[in-house]
Amino acid sequence: MRITHWMTAVAFCALLVSGVAILLAHPRLYWGETGAVGAPSLIDLPLPLVLTGQTGWGRYLHFLSAWIAVATGAIYVLYGLWTRHFRMRDYNPLQRRTYLIVVFALFPLMIWSGLAMSPAIVSVVPGAVRVLGGQQSARTIHFFAADLLVLFLLVHIGMVWRAGFTDRVRGMITGWTPAATDER
Repeated sequence: MRITHWMTAVAFCALLVSGVAILLAHPRLYWGETGAVGAPSLIDLPLPLVLTGQTGWGRYLHFLSAWIAVATGAIYVLYGLWTRHFRMRDYNPLQRRTYLIVVFALFPLMIWSGLAMSPAIVSVVPGAVRVLGGQQSARTIHFFAADLLVLFLLVHIGMVWRAGFTDRVRGMITGWTPAATDER
């Protein structure tokens, strides 16, 4: 569980950096199938428009990091279900609900909307894209789901900080926490 947590954390950071790079190339969001510079947008993000055309590295890093996150997420969920890890966690009802939403709703929505922006997926499974409202709608959904994941990350780090950052991070790295040895 700890390994998948940290691999997902690194992949998430790479996704965040590369996602911002992609947004800087075109900081406008649309609804429907098409959207381009000069076309009416749904939302103009308050980011500078960088017309360098150099989003290749951002797209490659985003794609690679996304598949790492998908693979580690799949391992996390399968292992968690197999070992009943999800039932053993000492979380309050709000935390449990939040983790369930993140793991079983937001991450799948990110994967679906990310794949829906791919021309290859559109050609093979056009219905999966149509349900989201088109490729540009998928991009907008992807953006807002990413915002919710960033909000979750900030709250998550804040909760870890509040619970004792050093002990919690040590526990996530080594598996050892002072509380775990006190209970034995």
